[in-house]
Amino acid sequence: MQFNSEDLDWATTIVRRWVPPTPQYVWPLLAEEVGTEVWVKHENHTPTGALKVRGGLVYAERLRVDRKEVKGIVSATRGNHGQSLAFAGRAAGVEVTIVVPTGNSPDKNASMRAFGAELIVYGHDFQAAREHAAPLGAERGLEIVPSYHPDLVLGVATYARELFAAAGQLDAVYVPVGMGSGISGVIGVRDLLGLRTEVIGVVAEAAPATALSMAAGNVVTTESAATFVDGVACRAPDALAISVICAGAARVLTVSEDAAAQAMRLLYQTTHNIAEPAGALALAGLVQERSWAAGKRVAIVHTGGNADTDLLMEVFAGRTPAA
Repeated sequence: MQFNSEDLDWATTIVRRWVPPTPQYVWPLLAEEVGTEVWVKHENHTPTGALKVRGGLVYAERLRVDRKEVKGIVSATRGNHGQSLAFAGRAAGVEVTIVVPTGNSPDKNASMRAFGAELIVYGHDFQAAREHAAPLGAERGLEIVPSYHPDLVLGVATYARELFAAAGQLDAVYVPVGMGSGISGVIGVRDLLGLRTEVIGVVAEAAPATALSMAAGNVVTTESAATFVDGVACRAPDALAISVICAGAARVLTVSEDAAAQAMRLLYQTTHNIAEPAGALALAGLVQERSWAAGKRVAIVHTGGNADTDLLMEVFAGRTPAA
């Protein structure tokens, strides 16, 4: 996903109206545990508790300026993308309808409603909800917002600019991968700045579609994505996202659900920041590669902290939640 400095400057101006720069810290206890210098980019400190709001704001602003005839938008989500659009739609004066699967996070559902979205529950997983959003949009005359779009990538790329500006040259950045906007933003800024940083994606073992696609060099779908790491529960990756990842990422790691739960505990123990399951997945990837990372300067992206209380209690009790 290519963009230039002017594009990124414009996106930063839009994002700054609502989202101040989030911090990036080197936590001594985390460095001690992992055995290397680790920068944590805290996207859990945005107004929605996750990085996605940046992309939603840029998408909604472009819509407000260029597509005034649009009366509303619809999209599917497991949570953070929907919160992003709800927040941004309210800011831009656009009605937002969000489709979520059955059994979706109660806390994220409540948050989307609180931000002003109409919530529709449909299907057994994200892909089923995603496939329902398109005909629903056509029926209601709403613009369908995909989970991956150039404006979403451009918006979330503003966090990567902040990270590189603060940390300088990094040997690697670990990024959890759902539909791919977050990792695409890091790749785009890395390339724009001419850095040599390796960008490493991380997915859950029970939702390996992106890792399989990276290995194959094209989109590979799976029959299920039954993981408690709901932010990466993708079984049908976006083709454009996969092309960007294949061209710009060093690799995509697969980590177990047990490792994801342990990373949530470790991140809290060493930084006292709560992570939703996907928010700790980058750390799980780094821990898996701690021998490779030893002596290097690396960063992990804490993509969000929107975890249900019951799930957190289960994880902090030392258990791995079911999907």
